[in-house]
Amino acid sequence: AANVDVVGLLHALTSPPNPRRLERELVLAFDSGARPVVVLTKADAAADSTTVDEVARVALDVPVLVVSSRTGEGVDSIRALLEGYRTLALLGASGVGKSTLVNRLVGHEIQRTGAVRAGDDRGRHTTVAAELVAVPGGGWLIDTPGLRAVSLWSSGHGIERAFAEVFDLMDRCRFRNCKHEDEPDCAVLAAIEAGSLRSDRLVSLKRLVAEEAALEQEQREREKVADRHPRRSRFS
Repeated sequence: AANVDVVGLLHALTSPPNPRRLERELVLAFDSGARPVVVLTKADAAADSTTVDEVARVALDVPVLVVSSRTGEGVDSIRALLEGYRTLALLGASGVGKSTLVNRLVGHEIQRTGAVRAGDDRGRHTTVAAELVAVPGGGWLIDTPGLRAVSLWSSGHGIERAFAEVFDLMDRCRFRNCKHEDEPDCAVLAAIEAGSLRSDRLVSLKRLVAEEAALEQEQREREKVADRHPRRSRFS
């Protein structure tokens, strides 16, 4: 999709939060150039403030909205994201309620929905392609198929923005090339020891940085191959 203003990252309150998935989604959303918003759905089925707090700790300064498409709770806050004829793309796993939210915002059942499995709260893929839906009163929604896994797409500044609190600490380390392992005067390790930074945040950051580096290397290799075997002109 192009010209997306806001990316809604949907997670259902009926399932335990997945911080690692949310981190990846935030990186992708920031790299897209759109404004990310976390949307916690199914508040009528499980209004768990602990889950909201845990998600907010990962999302940092990104807004976290709690909604129920069945009762209408919080739906106006989603509708406000569309003001000024903005485009909102909805991303999330199957069964988190993307299509149900679209139907609520539109005012009638325009998207097919399905039940989730009781065992793991997973849904079937009722949306099989990205669809652009006009919202009465202005604005556009992009409903997308459920994503089972989230991988990085391209390198950018999304990691720095998704892990802003870790990068702020890195600037205070004694050595500019600090690896945050056993170096003296490492501000990141000091924050972890003091309890002001969770160790899993550093682990996730290192994992994503390594994945992004591998992606960049893969892109460079493809470019080299393309340079060695350029396409022949159709007029040659």
